[in-house]
Amino acid sequence: MDKLDQYVEREIIPRYTKGKERAENKEYKAVLNQVKKYKRHKNWEKAKELEKVAQKMPSKDNNDPDFRRLHYVRYADDWLIGMAGKKEEAEEVKDKISEFLRNELNLQLSQDKTLITHARNEKARFLGYDVHVLHADTKHDKRGQRIINGVIGLRVPREKMRKKMSEYMTKGKTIHRRERTINTDYDIISQYQSELRGFVQYYLHAYNAHQMYDVKRVMELSLAKTLANKYRTTMNKIFKKYKTTIDTENGEYKVLQVKIERDGKTPLVAQFGGIRIAYDKNTTIDDKPNQIFSTKSQLIDRLTRNLCELCGAAGDIEMHHVRKLKNLRKNGRNDKAEWVKRMIAMNRKSLAVCYDCHHKIHSGEYDKKKVH
Repeated sequence: MDKLDQYVEREIIPRYTKGKERAENKEYKAVLNQVKKYKRHKNWEKAKELEKVAQKMPSKDNNDPDFRRLHYVRYADDWLIGMAGKKEEAEEVKDKISEFLRNELNLQLSQDKTLITHARNEKARFLGYDVHVLHADTKHDKRGQRIINGVIGLRVPREKMRKKMSEYMTKGKTIHRRERTINTDYDIISQYQSELRGFVQYYLHAYNAHQMYDVKRVMELSLAKTLANKYRTTMNKIFKKYKTTIDTENGEYKVLQVKIERDGKTPLVAQFGGIRIAYDKNTTIDDKPNQIFSTKSQLIDRLTRNLCELCGAAGDIEMHHVRKLKNLRKNGRNDKAEWVKRMIAMNRKSLAVCYDCHHKIHSGEYDKKKVH
């Protein structure tokens, strides 16, 4: 796909990019001049009326023929083009790229999936986000100028949240996850937290990220029901037993927490919650989150999954074995290698790993920490 990048940068972008900025909207400028005139005559009522009219008009000429912009972004085989121009020009770009893929790369562009979307009225789907152009005449900065119009906005699609919640619901009601009741409380809470953090962290660039509190609430109820089912008790008793308040850099949060005390060591703590679910434009997305594995999974299940339990790579899985887990636990190092921590957390003497990770473990190159 690097050839496609070069083609777009060399041929497409220069052809559909011109002008320094959009021309002023003459009608908008005329209304502002009228506002100034009425203010000079101290006709404040008429001036205010015309200011409201101006606020509903674009300050720039959206159909300026001397202004064009085209931006291109690609991730793997998923790409998106943002274009300021006519629909006919967008269709030209689509045809040119389709022809290039067919003639140069022997690839067929899917006409059903490659859509031309008016970003002001519709939303384009890219990497799980809904992408569109924001517009709100009522949003102003301190100077009274509109600040939202024309800005690209990212949204968490509602169906993505519904799909995530459906993993913990049946027929519209929250359910417990029976397959997890065989695990320890620490593992159950850790797994729910990992799943919540992975989903939330990916969508923090969305301006409606706060709506993911619905996902968090459904998962919290499912977690409580899972623990209640395990101990044959009620959800109220589970909340009373595990609920606590923690301090974070973003303030206080109420969480479900379990703490395992250890002699002479820092206790192991697992908690559900304590994550700030709000728009954060500076967050870094981890597109390869750690794989979550059940501590009770059988050897055959782990092998048939065909995934490295360290790096997540697929294929060529081998089993790394140690004689005794207690030897790993007793090791004096505080900065244990990641594979050691993973085996201790899973409470297993075996680890399903890819060839590269297995070689690094035996050579002492994994995390550059060799454990004897």
